[in-house]
Amino acid sequence: MANFVLQLPTSNLRSISVYASSNGAPPGTGSQNGGPVVLELPLEKIRRPLMRTRANDPNRVQELMDSIRQIGLQVPIDVLDVDGVYYGFSGCHRYEAHLRLGLPTIRCKIRRGTKETLRHHLR
Repeated sequence: MANFVLQLPTSNLRSISVYASSNGAPPGTGSQNGGPVVLELPLEKIRRPLMRTRANDPNRVQELMDSIRQIGLQVPIDVLDVDGVYYGFSGCHRYEAHLRLGLPTIRCKIRRGTKETLRHHLR
């Protein structure tokens, strides 16, 4: 199966990269069980429901900031899309490093989910 990269201009970003399989469906559509899509999302669009209960290691955040400055983000964070609202459940250190660097976006591996899936993650 072939993959493609699509660059889309946006008003508040230089571009958005969309990575998806060539199954014929446009990004953001398709079945619930379709594979994840990788997108560059604005940080302010990602809700971090677990940030209040987990503390980040400041040394790890600093290491990531240094790495991101030099070579960019190597591994996207995992995000759950529930009815068009994005919830981040992994990648807390990478997310905080982006915040501290003042970067407007972060690369995310997005999976679609239901409200029940979200409740399961919040337990």
